[in-house]
Amino acid sequence: MDLETYFENVKGTGILATSDSEGNVDTAVYARPYVIDQQTVAFSMLERMTYLNIQSNPKACFIFIEKGEGYKGYRLYLAKQREETDPVKIKELKKKHNLVDLNPDEEKHLVYFKVDGVRPLIGGGNQPDARL
Repeated sequence: MDLETYFENVKGTGILATSDSEGNVDTAVYARPYVIDQQTVAFSMLERMTYLNIQSNPKACFIFIEKGEGYKGYRLYLAKQREETDPVKIKELKKKHNLVDLNPDEEKHLVYFKVDGVRPLIGGGNQPDARL
């Protein structure tokens, strides 16, 4: 699966699921990820619950539900690699995705994740498919 081509061409809704070090779960609606390469994606985050969870537990799951009838899409299993706060870089990425900055005065973090596995939205066995 070519992540960049998929997320450039398919419309839908994304949900990022995280939990803190004690297992308290949070979900948040997120735009499609910034695909850095076949094994790396990034999200722009404000200092809210999702970001705070990632600080204590680097694992997350991004669920993408394709627009249209039925249940098509993918689940990306993620592990935080690093982050940066360069506002110029974040602004450039947002422009690339034609996103408007709804919180221009808040500090943003660009959080990079390794894609540990990809599964279809529905089904797909018990283990993430690490073959991208």
